[in-house]
Amino acid sequence: MAASSAPYADRTAAGRDLARHLTTYAGDPRVVVLALPRGGVPVAAPVATALGAPLDVLVVRKLGVPGAPEVAMGAIAGVGDDVVLVHEERVQAAAQVTPDDLDDVYRDELVELRRREAAYRGGRPAPAVRGRVVLLVDDGIATGATVRAAVTALRRQEPARVVVAVPVGSAAACAVVGRDADEVVCVRQPVPFHAVGQGYVDFTPPADDDVRALLARAPRT
Repeated sequence: MAASSAPYADRTAAGRDLARHLTTYAGDPRVVVLALPRGGVPVAAPVATALGAPLDVLVVRKLGVPGAPEVAMGAIAGVGDDVVLVHEERVQAAAQVTPDDLDDVYRDELVELRRREAAYRGGRPAPAVRGRVVLLVDDGIATGATVRAAVTALRRQEPARVVVAVPVGSAAACAVVGRDADEVVCVRQPVPFHAVGQGYVDFTPPADDDVRALLARAPRT
């Protein structure tokens, strides 16, 4: 994929471009598009529309290092009543994260994970993905921790294939994610890579209402 390019105008523009790299999945009735909210939903919506596939969310929360919450020391993903935890052990060791530190952050993020599941789905159950081709979409990959948690969670549900698809990402992180996913589609890999936001002119986070509106207009699984 491209090492550098002009930034996308916004997440919707990025999603339209990403869809052009996923045409092999168009019209396949096994395909379901799952977005990582909130930022992945505006990217995934045009992907689902272009491919004629249903859209839903898989809620994942980054576990930030205490005092440096932008640095991921792990992530959690919700699978029904279960929660999958992925550790970034090197980050935890470098930051000297104690078990109590990790537990405190985990509990706080679990509350937010459940809140978002309720906010975005209401009473709807999570989509069934057994035997299906899952296109897991986010607005970008920085460390890969949240996406890896999502892939690990999905594996428990026995999909036929898991494809991680993002418009922007770190080449190193995408390679790490590729060890867990069946395929990684990362359209742009800026060099040097600093943050996902460098790939966008407008990187304003979507509000919960924006996410709900996009999901309400999308086909269901």
